Amino acid sequence: MMTQDTLDKLNSLKLFGMAAELERQFANPTINELAFEHRIRVLVDQETTFRENKRLQTLLKNAKLPVSASIEEIDYREPRGLDKSLLLSLTTLDWIAQQTNLVVTGPTGTGKTWLACALANQACRKGLTTFFVRTPLLLDDLLGAHATGNFRKRLEQLLKFDLLIIDDWAIEPFTKRAQSDLLELIGGRIGSRSTIITSQMPMERWHDAIDNKAIADAILDRVVHSSYAIKLTGKSMRAPKKR
Repeated sequence: MMTQDTLDKLNSLKLFGMAAELERQFANPTINELAFEHRIRVLVDQETTFRENKRLQTLLKNAKLPVSASIEEIDYREPRGLDKSLLLSLTTLDWIAQQTNLVVTGPTGTGKTWLACALANQACRKGLTTFFVRTPLLLDDLLGAHATGNFRKRLEQLLKFDLLIIDDWAIEPFTKRAQSDLLELIGGRIGSRSTIITSQMPMERWHDAIDNKAIADAILDRVVHSSYAIKLTGKSMRAPKKR
């Protein structure tokens, strides 16, 4: 009865990791052979691990990453223009601490989205808030926010993420509204938060997707001078390999 009462109190205090470990200890007939200080340390360690894992799962869920990828799985053997030294530097996430950005370009299927998700996964592991969105959905989201009078609120939400991934940039020409919205979003994040932009279109052709050249110049000036760049090459990795 006393044991269950203690477990109930721990759970009511939301000390779930500690409760689970205490229950495990009670089920171990040799647990009394361990020093009291050791048992307490294990209880605290389990609670810490439980909370860290829960936070990671919450961050990953909120990030909405479309693919499961990790930096440990990056394949440097494929000849697709990956600079290993640059990638190893990026995986430290120092560039996020410095509010720098990353642009990943290359033909379809070369791994742009996968690579962005691997770095985003690493950011979540480090406790950073992350959000992934394809450009068409982002623009639809912002357009809807204008219609409901919530544009400023939605913009502020997007500005607060430690890392924002904008996928499929310039997959089609931007509308006038989209051009203005993107300038506010990109401009608001430059120097305060980090952004990953992936695109099939080389950076030198981004200007063509924005007919308002003043906005095009402003966006490109902000992105180009504050970003690392990865240019992926080679054949699509989605194609089935010959046996």
